[in-house]
Amino acid sequence: MKGFIEDTNYSIGLLDDTATPRDVIDNYIYEHTLMGKNAFFVADLGKIVKKHFKWKNIMGRVNPFYTVRCNSSPAVLEILAALSMGFACANKNEMSLVYDLGIPMENAVYTNPCKQASQIKHAAKIGVNLMTCDSETELKKIARNHFNAKLLLHIATEGISGEEDMNMTFGTTLKNCRHLLECAKELSVEVVGVKFHVSSSNNPQTYIHALSDARCVFDMAEELGFKMNILDIGGISENEAQLEELYQAVSPLLDVYFPEGSGTRIIAEPGSFYVSSAFTLAVNVMAKNVIEHDQHLPSAGKQISNKPAFIYCMNEGVYGSFARKLSEKLNTAPEVHKKYKDDEPLFASSLLGPSYDELDVIVEHCLLPELEVGDWVVFENMGCGSLNEQSPFADFEKPSLYNFMSFSDWYEIQDTGNTSESLMKSLCVPCFHLGEDQFCTV
Repeated sequence: MKGFIEDTNYSIGLLDDTATPRDVIDNYIYEHTLMGKNAFFVADLGKIVKKHFKWKNIMGRVNPFYTVRCNSSPAVLEILAALSMGFACANKNEMSLVYDLGIPMENAVYTNPCKQASQIKHAAKIGVNLMTCDSETELKKIARNHFNAKLLLHIATEGISGEEDMNMTFGTTLKNCRHLLECAKELSVEVVGVKFHVSSSNNPQTYIHALSDARCVFDMAEELGFKMNILDIGGISENEAQLEELYQAVSPLLDVYFPEGSGTRIIAEPGSFYVSSAFTLAVNVMAKNVIEHDQHLPSAGKQISNKPAFIYCMNEGVYGSFARKLSEKLNTAPEVHKKYKDDEPLFASSLLGPSYDELDVIVEHCLLPELEVGDWVVFENMGCGSLNEQSPFADFEKPSLYNFMSFSDWYEIQDTGNTSESLMKSLCVPCFHLGEDQFCTV
C-alpha cells in the first residue's frame, strides 16, 4: 500500500473485525516516523459506501452524479462506479478518468460553463454527449464541434431577497431561454433538459423558485418541439441534516412539476457529501517557535496571559493539501495524535504551512497541548479538494494515500455486481490486524 495519489495502480487494505480506522492511522504514523515523516492521507472507502446508501434513503428519486473535481483519486472513482453513480466532469482530464473506468458515457455530463473547443471535441470522441450550456456563444461552439451533443440549458437562480441581484456568474436568465432554444432549433442542436445550481447556502426557498423556472423552460422547449427528460439540480450540501431539509422542501414540487410518470430523470451533483468524511490527513511538526501570549490572537475573547503561545510549522500547507483554506473556512479541527493527560495545560497555538508565506496559515488560532518537533497532528474531513494539490516546493513530496475498508463494506460493494477487474485486483493486499505494527498476509 505505497501508491501515490496519481498512480492508477492502487491498493485497498481490508480491515478485519479486530481493527479500527484509528489503528490504521496509528500504524502509518509509526511507519512514517521511521521513514522520514512526510504527510499522508488515509481513506476509509467504506464511508463512501455508507454515504451512498444514506443518499438513496434521503434523496429518493434524485440520482447522484458525482463531481469528479472534488476528489479524483482512482479508488474513489472505482468505488463510485461500482455503486452505479453518474459523474459530473469539468474538463478533458476528468472525462478521460471516467472513460477509463469503462462506465457507459451516458452516465457522464460535461459541466464546465466555458468549454474549450478542443475539449468539446474530446467529449465527442469518447462519447460524452450530455453537457451544459448557458449562452449563445457556447451554443454555437458546441454546434460546431459536437454533432451529437445533448444540452442541459443552465439557468440562473434568483436570491430569496426578492431583489434583482441574480446569481449571474453562470446560467442564463429565464427571459433569455426562449432565444437560446430558438437558436438551438436553428442549429439542429438537441436540448434535453435544464440545469440550475444553488449557491452553498442551499436555501430550500431558492430551490423552490428554481424548480418553478425549470418547469417554465421545459414548457417552452416542448412548445418548440424538444423532448425534455433531464433535470439537474446542481451541487448539494455535504450536511446530512440540510440534505433532509432540502428534500422535504423540494420533493412535493418535484411531484407536481416533474412527476415520476413524466419520464423526467432528476439528477444532482454531490461531491463533498460522499468523500469529505472518508479522508484523514496526518501532518508532522517541522519547527516550533515560542512567543509571548500577548502577541497572539485571543481565543474567543479568553486570554491566558500567564502562558506562552506557540507557532508550529507543519509539512503541509495551503499550497498543498490545505488549498481549500485559501477560498473557504477549514471544515476540520486539528487533533493531536500523541496521548496527553486530561489535566495537561493547553496553549494558544497557530499552525503554519512549510512555505512561511503570510497566506500559508492552516489554523490561525487554536488551543493545544505543547507539541514538539516530530509530533503528529491529524485532520479529519479532508476528502474534498485536497488530494489533487501538489506542493510547489520541490523539497516536499506529495502526501501518500492509503486506502482501506472493512470486510462488511467490501461485501456490500460486491453485492452490487458492478465491481471492476481493477477494483478486484486492488484487494490483493494484506489485511490489517489490531495490535500489529504492519500489514500481515492472510
